Amino acid sequence: MSEIPEKTEKENLTFEEAMEKLEGIVDILEGGDVPLETAISKYKEGMELANICHQKLKNVEEQLTEILKDNGEIANFSINEVD
Repeated sequence: MSEIPEKTEKENLTFEEAMEKLEGIVDILEGGDVPLETAISKYKEGMELANICHQKLKNVEEQLTEILKDNGEIANFSINEVD
């Protein structure tokens, strides 16, 4: 598995790339045969990637809460979820 890029490079990852790297880290940690120092390092990297994924999803959600009306006005949009 390749090393995780520096923070600015990580932020430029697509959501899919970040998820793929995060899944790789999870696989390594779930394997259980990782020295403690490596596990801590991988955990930190995973948390950074998880935060990046969360931020990207949040940005998309914010974009999807507004719709453009026929007259060009922007209106809030929401979906009522049924339990």
